[in-house]
Amino acid sequence: MSNLYLWVKAFHIIFVASWFAGLFYLPRILVNLAMVPQESHAERERLLLMGHKLYRFATLLAVPAVLLGLWLWLGFGIGKGQGWIHAKLLLVLGVIGYHVHCRKFLRQFEQFANRHDHRWFRWFNETSVLLFAAIVILVVVKPF
Repeated sequence: MSNLYLWVKAFHIIFVASWFAGLFYLPRILVNLAMVPQESHAERERLLLMGHKLYRFATLLAVPAVLLGLWLWLGFGIGKGQGWIHAKLLLVLGVIGYHVHCRKFLRQFEQFANRHDHRWFRWFNETSVLLFAAIVILVVVKPF
């Protein structure tokens, strides 16, 4: 195992964990936005600002996470020819889609076009935890 591989792997893990920290909290902001009374403009604007800033920050963390993961896969051959890597890549596409959907929901709140209540967003919030757990299990256990 080369020293470069270990550095790339370490930074990949750091950026993935940081990206997911944003994905764990951003939907919680959506839950709070769904609970804001219509007359509470200041609270709504504060939560939207927080959501947009967190989204931008999470995006800045997602880019190196994905690029470093691609480097591990294509540059070092991690998982090539093994089924778990294909499942992981599919889940990573799901995480990227989840990330993009968070932005879509923020825009809907901005435009007063939200169609979901806080209970729906609570369930949506759990999706990131399930994706994270499934990815970690695939990478560590390599079940197939």
